Parts: sequence; structure tokens; C-alpha cells
Amino acid sequence: MLMAHPAVLRDLIGQYETLRALNAQDGGEEAQRRLADVSYTLCVATGTQDVDAAVIAARHQLPGARVEDDSVLTTPAG
Repeated sequence: MLMAHPAVLRDLIGQYETLRALNAQDGGEEAQRRLADVSYTLCVATGTQDVDAAVIAARHQLPGARVEDDSVLTTPAG
């Protein structure tokens, strides 16, 4: 899998957190579209299908990340 550059991930996380803080899902059409676009891009950049998992995965890929529990990122053996 290709890995997104840390600067790109950091920017996407920042945009996502800003839009969430501004409550974009309850905002106008443009804010909702932007939140959806950033969420989708985060998922694509991290190879996930859920934005919450994408944010966690992106943070884990940043330099200096301290991974204490990566169970969210692994698949169970079976």
C-alpha cells in the first residue's frame, strides 16, 4: 500500500478537526461537502473505510507517534 506523506496527513487531520469543531455536519451545504471530501480523502490516504479509523491510522503514521494500542489497525487472526 502506498503511504501518504506525513505533511499531507497532518494537513488532512487539521482540516477534519477544524471542520468537526465548527460542527460542519450541521452547517451549510458547502461545509458539509467539505467535511465529506476531507473524510473521504483521509480514508483513501490511510486505506480505511471509516473516518474515525482513518484519523487514528493517520496519527499513527506521523513522525514521533507513540503507538500504545494498535489493535484498531490490525485484523484478528482466525
